[in-house]
Amino acid sequence: MCERPFPVIDGIRVTAMEKRFGKVMFVPGDNSGNYPNCNSLYVEGTVKIIIDPASNRDRLGQLCETPGVDAVLLSHWHEDHLMHLDLFDEKPLWMSAADAEPLLSLDKFLDAYNMNDEERKPWLKTMREVFHFRPRAPHRVINPGEVIDLGGVTVEVVHTPGHTPGHCAFYFREEEILFLGDYDLTSFGPWYGDTYSDIDKLLASVEKLKSMRARTWLASHGAGVFLSNPRELWDSYVSVVHQRDQKLVDLLKEPRTMADVIDARIVYKKKREPKEFFDFGERAIMGKHLQRLIKKGEVTFDGEVYRRV
Repeated sequence: MCERPFPVIDGIRVTAMEKRFGKVMFVPGDNSGNYPNCNSLYVEGTVKIIIDPASNRDRLGQLCETPGVDAVLLSHWHEDHLMHLDLFDEKPLWMSAADAEPLLSLDKFLDAYNMNDEERKPWLKTMREVFHFRPRAPHRVINPGEVIDLGGVTVEVVHTPGHTPGHCAFYFREEEILFLGDYDLTSFGPWYGDTYSDIDKLLASVEKLKSMRARTWLASHGAGVFLSNPRELWDSYVSVVHQRDQKLVDLLKEPRTMADVIDARIVYKKKREPKEFFDFGERAIMGKHLQRLIKKGEVTFDGEVYRRV
């Protein structure tokens, strides 16, 4: 990789520029790599692949033309990781079987978010017009622990559930690069609002990623490139989960409906537009916290209101 100065965040050197690490190239996403985009990877082995094609449409189109793309690999099924997948309709799709079903149809996609009828109405148009959704099925299923030989570069599939059931990180052995996917170390913290997201599995996946040795860490959102061990950022990232828990417990000193919980804006801090989008995010994430606290016996629900025990 060519040397140049890098900015520093909490003592961690980071950069959001397009960078090549041997046969692995980091392609920064539009909107500073944040939703609705993500950062992509282009891996130029004998077999050339794009990982998570939702960075920059023009750049991805260029890469498809030259040096070329033989297959697309998805870390998981979310829309901000497949926005430009339609550019690669003729290319084989590789992904985890556990995350494949949402891509089979738009209804299955929105079901996987556990959206109710009212919440999904604006998404039907958005998924088609913004995210270019087209039903797809994987040509190749990737499995936990599998090592894929791309010719000159090998990538190990690291199963990291919790964010989604089939979310995978990728370790590039020759370059000692760990691609974290959506365990992105941003200040927003983790997302776990899908039908089958799981907070405890997510926390276990974070511990797995923290324990892995690497020389470079790449992530799907934000700055996206970490050139020294981001151990302090992992702590900050996980602390967001515990802060949400505590704020919810404090809120439930008085009985609260789900509408009250949404209106507290624990996840997004304040009211934002479009309201339907952010209301869904609050309900989805805080719903997982409520489920977890009920299971632990710390909260009860009588069909109308939640109460702290």
